Amino acid sequence: VDKVRVGMGTDSRIGKRFLFPGIGYGGSCFPKDVKALQKAGSDQNYDFKILEAVIDVNNTQKTILLPKIESYFKGNLKGKTIAIWGLAFKPETDDIREAPSLYMMKELLEKGAKLQVFDPEAMPNIEKRFGANLIYAEAMYDALENADALLICTEWSIFRTLDFDKAKQLLNNPIIFDGRNLYNLEDMRDAGFGYISIGRKEVGV
Repeated sequence: VDKVRVGMGTDSRIGKRFLFPGIGYGGSCFPKDVKALQKAGSDQNYDFKILEAVIDVNNTQKTILLPKIESYFKGNLKGKTIAIWGLAFKPETDDIREAPSLYMMKELLEKGAKLQVFDPEAMPNIEKRFGANLIYAEAMYDALENADALLICTEWSIFRTLDFDKAKQLLNNPIIFDGRNLYNLEDMRDAGFGYISIGRKEVGV
């Protein structure tokens, strides 16, 4: 996916600035605007297939890492503790509307996992929605303590400089599921982590 991004970005009409792979878009504007355009087409009896595909793909993308997490744990998440970094739909906001993290947490909870979560801004809003169903960490590394895996849902800048030794010491298993492709594959391999990201080779699994 990184090579695709570079290739598409060489076209100056597109550029590569916003071509980042991930686990889908959220927020208050983009999802609403796409659906509004789709409805406008429908009102004019136009079958807007490309927008329908965008909506369908985005819905799928939000939980695309879930089968990989299940596969790593041999299909059984009951009793497993998953640390989650990033709950807002994007960095630098506390907005959780349509955030991919909501969909991942719902699915993981339904499958019996215990979730230890951290976000620099969005935890009060998440707590209003999920209440006591989650464990709210006071700091990013606190969320990793005795967790069986780390899932990253939002690309906050503080997550980009991972202390490999500290993370490996805290996690029960050195495995990271990265929905925002924050880390270099070779760095993760050299640090001894299992690393599954979006559209790239899996490392160490």
